[in-house]
Amino acid sequence: MNWAYVAPIGMLLVSNVFMTFAWYGQLKFPGTPLWIVIPVSWGIAFFEYCLAIPATRIGATVYSAAQLKTMQEIITVSIFAVFSVFYLGDTLRWNHVMAFACVAAAGFFAFHKWD
Repeated sequence: MNWAYVAPIGMLLVSNVFMTFAWYGQLKFPGTPLWIVIPVSWGIAFFEYCLAIPATRIGATVYSAAQLKTMQEIITVSIFAVFSVFYLGDTLRWNHVMAFACVAAAGFFAFHKWD
């Protein structure tokens, strides 16, 4: 198997873990001042960029930009669903699952050949 098909998926999975913590991890610390939260989040996001940028560059050799973006959004929603339940203690309700399923359904349209 060509690693250019697989590497972007793995790299985007890990990068989205970093980005989810960068954006939403601070919600567990509502009393922390923004002047602390912002640079900490930037520091975490740095590692996201170190993976996401090469992932899209490698992925662009075998996927279209639309496919890469759709893939990234599906991964983001999947990572966020797990994060929100296990880290933030949120409850996923049926409407959240349906909204996430709609995003995942976008993958069908992005990757299906419509010749």
